[in-house]
Amino acid sequence: MAGIGKNIVLLTAICGLAACQEGASGGKAGGPAQGAGRTFPTEVLSSRPIDLQSTYPATLMGQDEVEVKPRLEGTIEKVYVEEGEHVRKGQRLFRINSPATAMALRQAQAQYATASLDVERTRPLAEKGIVSGVSLSTYQNALASAKAALQDAKASMGWVEVRSPVDGLVGTIDDRVGNLVTPATTLTTVSNTSEIVADFSLQEKDLYRMLGQWKGSSMAEKLRSVPPMRFVRSDGTAYPLPGRVETISGKIDPATGCVNVRAKFPNRKGLLFSGTSGEVVLPDHRDAALVIPQKATFSVQDKVLVYALEGDSAVQRSLLVEALSDGKDYLVDSGLAAGDRIVTDGIVNLSNGQKIKFR
Repeated sequence: MAGIGKNIVLLTAICGLAACQEGASGGKAGGPAQGAGRTFPTEVLSSRPIDLQSTYPATLMGQDEVEVKPRLEGTIEKVYVEEGEHVRKGQRLFRINSPATAMALRQAQAQYATASLDVERTRPLAEKGIVSGVSLSTYQNALASAKAALQDAKASMGWVEVRSPVDGLVGTIDDRVGNLVTPATTLTTVSNTSEIVADFSLQEKDLYRMLGQWKGSSMAEKLRSVPPMRFVRSDGTAYPLPGRVETISGKIDPATGCVNVRAKFPNRKGLLFSGTSGEVVLPDHRDAALVIPQKATFSVQDKVLVYALEGDSAVQRSLLVEALSDGKDYLVDSGLAAGDRIVTDGIVNLSNGQKIKFR
């Protein structure tokens, strides 16, 4: 009997625990849920025009960014510039000591001198008929070849002075005096930064939506109508001068669903540097936007959901949204439509399909 009594007490405790769990979870299926009898605030959605700012990661580069390489093999004899220095097109940057090139010049000079002597010696003999005209022509041809070789050798010696291909700023210089370099060596870069280029990616859906907003019947006309954009550095500071979209790639990457866009920013004062990272900020007008408060939503894994009213029942809807810069609202891309009514507060007390009172 004592064992039976213990079993009864244990069973009673289990039943009591189960009853408590049912009360905490809103009751059994079909029973009253937590929040039953409450009246929930709701909102009927309507679309309205809205001006937004869309941001895209971007890295800056000079309008012309040229790698500077030597055209011959040798060692660096002189570095004429420093990193970050502004140079002009044609200005000397490096001098290369190339023994092989100097030797080729000496050989070409010797061959030209020999060929010249051969022609001078043979011409009077040919004029007197002592040697044939063919022999003279042979020596004259040899002289022409030697002259061409000498011109090439002199041009190669001109390459010992490495000059800037464009106006711009000198980049990093890794090789210094005494370093061996070849035509494959990048000595530095020269960036024309009077204008700065910002490359960024635009999703396909955003591209077509914006193309629909921009005025014009051709791509060129639409690009001219794109509103000015801003550049914000990675430290949060904004560049004061606006930029403009210059080109949009003619191909959408099938792997990413994005298209490459290029914008240009004026940089006459040199306040932007090639390699700077940050974000471009593009004005984004929506003619008919649905905006809902973030507090009306909740997340399950990677999904954003909201309770929408269907009759007198609160039914979960999965949404695609964009967070607005105010940190309080979402822009709804899909999942809701104008005229839908959603629960705006108290959603922690709701379950899917629950009948509610609302105002």
